[in-house]
Amino acid sequence: MTQQGEPDGEQRPGLILRLVKDQRIAFLLVGATNTGVGFLLFIFFDLTVGQWLDAAMNETIGSLGVLFCAHVIGVLFAFVLYRTFVFKVKGHVWRDLARFESVYLVSIGINAVVLPILVNIGWNRILAQLSILIVTTLISYFGHKGFSFKRPAEAATELDLEREEGIEPDRR
Repeated sequence: MTQQGEPDGEQRPGLILRLVKDQRIAFLLVGATNTGVGFLLFIFFDLTVGQWLDAAMNETIGSLGVLFCAHVIGVLFAFVLYRTFVFKVKGHVWRDLARFESVYLVSIGINAVVLPILVNIGWNRILAQLSILIVTTLISYFGHKGFSFKRPAEAATELDLEREEGIEPDRR
């Protein structure tokens, strides 16, 4: 038993999920926050690291440098938000982080190919990134829901099954 009186390994919904009762809505709320913070990080690094790399190297290197810096900080921020407020899983922090990052590696791979192309054909780097966010947001939703924080079905306890059926467990 944990300190809160829950069986070990039991997953309680995160705070946002308890408030809105729909994981898709909770995911979108956290995702919107994460996307906003990530986009602000992208702008910050574009105005600092990006400008420096553009002048020192070229716009392609500048775009990739901005993307990398924003990605590292953004993924760590997103991981904490999703793990704490939506999925509320316990244990396996490093495994979950590796799986979480692997979903984002697909997104950043697409981003790393498309962003320099759009910038090189004349798009503003910030507007190009904003357009790419639509595709990468969909990839992230399905990847995190079905892979990042997924726990094996056999880990479900009898208590979890009772709660799904609406049966109030005995308080012993």
